[in-house]
Amino acid sequence: MEEYAERWQLTLLPPFENLSFHYVAPAIRADGTPVILKTSEFSDEFEHGLAALRIFNGRGIARLLECDEEKKVMVLERLQPGTMLESLVPEQDVQATSILAGVMRQLWRPVQGIHTFPTVEQLGQDLTQLRACYAGGYGPFPPRLVEEAMDLFATLSASAEVSMLLHGDLQHYNVLRSGDTWLAIDPKGVVGDPGYEVGASFFNPLPRILEVPNLEQMLARRVAQLSEELGMERARIRGWGLAQCVRNAWSMVANNQLSANPQGVLRCAEILSRLTV
Repeated sequence: MEEYAERWQLTLLPPFENLSFHYVAPAIRADGTPVILKTSEFSDEFEHGLAALRIFNGRGIARLLECDEEKKVMVLERLQPGTMLESLVPEQDVQATSILAGVMRQLWRPVQGIHTFPTVEQLGQDLTQLRACYAGGYGPFPPRLVEEAMDLFATLSASAEVSMLLHGDLQHYNVLRSGDTWLAIDPKGVVGDPGYEVGASFFNPLPRILEVPNLEQMLARRVAQLSEELGMERARIRGWGLAQCVRNAWSMVANNQLSANPQGVLRCAEILSRLTV
């Protein structure tokens, strides 16, 4: 990292702890500006995240300041105080949900011409891998939920009125306080139905959301609130929530992240499946 510190005149501070795949460290520019230095292990993820940052261009998200595409290193605006949105849940969940909706509205952009971003439809294909993994069966997953999630990915994508560039993982750990406002970090870059973006908010913030005593009531209120604030049908929001819960639970199992509690995420899917909208 010393090479980049010298190149961009940065004073590096100790890297953040508990990072799984990336090197992320706070740093200070020569002019005293606090920044973040970040590297990525995954070529596609870096490429798509970088392209998304350039298109979002600081609207609703931390700004990209420097980049070495070949070495997969970037310097980003450091958000301060940097409090995560998850700190508001569950006590101020109405406010947190409203902040998420506001960031979504700032971020979404139409994609011009040909692009290389993954699409929502492609992400939905992960659930066909689930069936293949269990030789056409469902393993520990409730068959009804898997079938409903697969159907929702197909029907909601097909019925989307517009296709937009989305963050792709917009949830309570990826939205930070910046002065008097809140901004996103770490976009994945996904193209498709804007409704897809709400999905991650129905099983986050993990693990705390699973400890909420009135989880059914909270998720029902999030559906109604996001519907009102984003101008989307409740059924669409409920559907994307369910579909993403199931897909995410499968991702945890497929990547052997069982400590992340895929069964807890499936509990959120079950609640949404029963919800009358």
